[in-house]
Amino acid sequence: MKIMSFDFDSTLSRQDVQDYAVSIMKKGINVWIVTSRFDEIHKHRYPPNSNNEDLYAVVDKLGIPRCKIRFTCMEPKHLYLYESGILVHLDDDYIEINGINKFTNTVGISVVGGNGWKHKCNKILGL
Repeated sequence: MKIMSFDFDSTLSRQDVQDYAVSIMKKGINVWIVTSRFDEIHKHRYPPNSNNEDLYAVVDKLGIPRCKIRFTCMEPKHLYLYESGILVHLDDDYIEINGINKFTNTVGISVVGGNGWKHKCNKILGL
């Protein structure tokens, strides 16, 4: 099964990205969320975002099981994605994307700057 992951803030929080996630799930792609946010145990460490209710509202609306959310607690995402089997990760943070592309087999793609990201993701996913 092909797997794609999404950052949440400024990525899957966007309606166009949500629509894309739904469209690829309908085509059999396994969708995960990999976010730098703190998990429920550590969320007190970042008071401006002391809960994840906005994230949970979106994943519930899209039908993504909450067990497919990975909180990196501000650690670099490439540490999680290394040897994960995830083909592509969509993110808005160039530092994260560069780390993913440098240290993993996952292809990090930027959601910033137009709709070219959809074509890139579809190509890697074989859609």
